[in-house]
Parts: sequence; C-alpha cells; structure tokens
Amino acid sequence: MSKTVVIDPVTRIEGHAKISIFLNDAGEVDDARFHVVEYRGFEKFCEGRPFTEMAGITARICGICPVSHLLAAAKTGDKILAVKIPVAAEKLRRMMNLAQITQSHALSFFHLSSPDFLLGWDSDPAKRNVFGLIAADPDLARAGIRLRQFGQTIIELLGARKIHAAWAVPGGVRSPLSEEGRTWIRDRLPESFETITTALNLFKTLIDQQLKDEIGIFGEFPSLFMGLVGKDGKWDHYGGHLRFVDSAGTVIADGLSEDDYASFLGEAVEKWSYLKFPYYKPLGYPAGIYRVGPLARLNVCRYIGTPKADQELKEFRDRAGGVPTSSFLYHYARLIEILACLEHIQDLVNDPDVVSPRVRAEGGVNELEAIGVSEAPRGTLFHHYKVDEHGLIQKVNLIIATGQNNLAMNKTVAQIAKHYIHNSDIPEGFLNRVEAGIRCFDPCLSCSTHAAGQMPLHVQLLGADGHVIQEVFRD
Repeated sequence: MSKTVVIDPVTRIEGHAKISIFLNDAGEVDDARFHVVEYRGFEKFCEGRPFTEMAGITARICGICPVSHLLAAAKTGDKILAVKIPVAAEKLRRMMNLAQITQSHALSFFHLSSPDFLLGWDSDPAKRNVFGLIAADPDLARAGIRLRQFGQTIIELLGARKIHAAWAVPGGVRSPLSEEGRTWIRDRLPESFETITTALNLFKTLIDQQLKDEIGIFGEFPSLFMGLVGKDGKWDHYGGHLRFVDSAGTVIADGLSEDDYASFLGEAVEKWSYLKFPYYKPLGYPAGIYRVGPLARLNVCRYIGTPKADQELKEFRDRAGGVPTSSFLYHYARLIEILACLEHIQDLVNDPDVVSPRVRAEGGVNELEAIGVSEAPRGTLFHHYKVDEHGLIQKVNLIIATGQNNLAMNKTVAQIAKHYIHNSDIPEGFLNRVEAGIRCFDPCLSCSTHAAGQMPLHVQLLGADGHVIQEVFRD
C-alpha cells in the first residue's frame, strides 16, 4: 500500500511551504516534493507604474535582501534610459551589493544554520536557535551578529536606510559615500576579517570531525551551475556575463547575455507549487536542472581576485577533489564569499571614486524593453521590463534565485528522505534534517525568519485510501 508523508509547514524559511514524501508499497521513498503554497503576484501589480519607481517598489519584495532587487531594477532602468552610468556609481553599487551579500550570508550561517551544526541535529528544538547559540557560545554568536551589522551599516551609510533604501536609481545612485562613512568602514574591517576567519576555521573543523556524512546526503548530485563571471572568468556579483558549467567543471555555455535569457532559460510550472521551475533549455525539463548562488558562483568562476579568498577557494576545491557538488557545501561557499566581499570592500573603500559627486547620468525613455541581471546572495536575479513611450510598465518578469534552485531543492529533499526513511518509519531527527536540506539553499519565499522556541511541524503518514496511519506533531 503506497503512503505519503506530509510536512506542513516547513519552518525557518522565508515564506510558507510544505513537503510531501511519497512511499512505495515496501515503505521506501519513491519521490519527494517541496511545495511553495503562497502566491504573491508581485509582477502583476507592478503594471502601470513608472519604471523609475521599480527600484523602490521591487526592493519591498524582501526585507532581507532588498538591495538585490534595488540593483537589478536600477540596472534595468539604465537600459531603458540607454545611458552609461558614471564609474563612481558602478563602484558604489558594487560596494552596496558586497555589503548585502555579507549581511545576508552572515544571517544565513550564524543565525539560521549554525545552531544545527553547533548544538546538534537532534538537540532540543526549544534551544536549537540563535538564543540557544548565544547561551552555548556567546562570543561566536556576538561576532556573527556584529558581522551582519557591518554589512547592514554599510548599506545604511550609502543609502540612508538599512532596509528598502531608495538609493540606486536608473542612471546611477543618489549620493556617494561620505568621508565619515569611509572611516567607519575602515575601522570595522579588522574585526570583520577576524570573525570570518574564525568561522571558516570552525566550519572546516566541523566538516572534518562531525559533518562528513551530511556532504554525501544533503543534495550530493550532478547538475549544471550558472552565475555571472567577469573578465578571464573572475568571480563577479554585479557585472560581466553569464556562464554555465557542469559537475566536472566543463564550461557548457559562456559569454551569455541576460538580454537573451529566454533563449537558454525556460520556466516550467507544476500544479502542486506556485514557485516556477526554471531550467536550461538546451537540455529540456527537468534534465536541465541547474543551481545558482554561492556554490554556483564559486564553481563557475576561475578565480576570485583577492588573496585570502583565492587561497580559501583553492582549499575548497581541493577538499572536494574537483568541483564541489553537494548542496550542503553552500554553507562553506557562503563563508568564502563573505571573505571575498570583505577584501573587495577594503579595496573599494580606499578608491577615490566612492566619494566622487559624479554619480548619476540623466536620460529619457529610449528603449521600450530591457533586462537587468545581478547576483543576489541566493543567486542570479533577472528583472525584465516592458514599458510604453511614457515609461509606464506594461509587463514584468522576475526570475528569482530560489526559483532557479527549485529543481535542486526538490532533489535534495528526496535524497535526504531516501536516506532516513525506511519501512514507513519517521526516525528521530528526520524532521530537522529535511528542513536543514532546504536551508542549505537559504530559500527566499517571502521574508526570512528563524523562529525562537520549538518549531511547529505536522507530519502525516497516509494510506492509499487517505486514512492517517501515523502522525507526528511538534507544536
């Protein structure tokens, strides 16, 4: 008799979702699905608005990574104006994005995921959170909070607000960095470097001593990887071109422009989820599975371009024996990217252009369709706008990083379930592990949270006739 396990809701992710796990007659896992059960319609209610407002509007999509949409929208607006933004504006946008990646990755690692690593997968869920981490290791918890604060404060120094700063605009940015802001960043950089060095050393030790099994279970499978790269394959997060590589490190497609994304990216839909399923068109659906985000960016680039991060990248690849393909290693990749961001911020803060007043180019509506791309913390983000002669939005398409990881998240859940569920049993600790598989990707469905206290979960084992055979509650 076939059965279904349902986890509803999935906790500690940004938004509402559930997981269904399908068992065969022998009680073994056949398949698993990660359902996104909320519908927002953001693309639709942008219609009719001036394109100049899109940066401010779309930043409201997410309170954790508003900068990502702010920059993608501004870049799309640049193309509608058909202007080249000042050099200072590009460097300032880059600085804000580096700060955004830093604060978001710090939130993901220290607040959302490290309680699992440091307190244990099977630890008391009432304590397995950032407050439990504060009690167990106050110095590490405090350092993680201050690292995130470092990134958020840079965003505030540039845009006057930590969240939803209306600073990047079509044609550039509204204002440069102040000398006072420059001094603050320089003064706080040493502490931030110390924190990320400690976190990297700690995580590598945990991998060697405690987390080896998770690497092979939490989403270890071949796929394509996509991300932006700069000149000579340098790691990039704002400019450059798109590249696909496979799990052997072979470049499958290179020099791709976001303007042509419809020629190589398709968007499938399934009746059981509101989240779309992007795929690489030449391979079709679902064979065209690919991953984006920190793991993908480190796999598509040839080098990062800063000494400390390049040294860590080499060790990262050496440890994997080639291309790292386990989704669990997203956590490791985030730490390396934080280090890279700090080194790039250190270079930019000493660049005279970041205090230049020449930060905006002016223009009118010169193009009626444009596509902007930028790297959000969770992966590549596309904004596609069509406007009329007055610059009013006629159509919007947003391809979000979490959607592009949708196939990979489903595959990760299935792999974890197949490892832990046998003979229709739900082992102790399975609920947290399957959620942790999703948290590897740090999915952004609406607005991130890491709940304090026990995580509410409801798992049902259903017979083919729909009757509940077994039930587990966590209230």
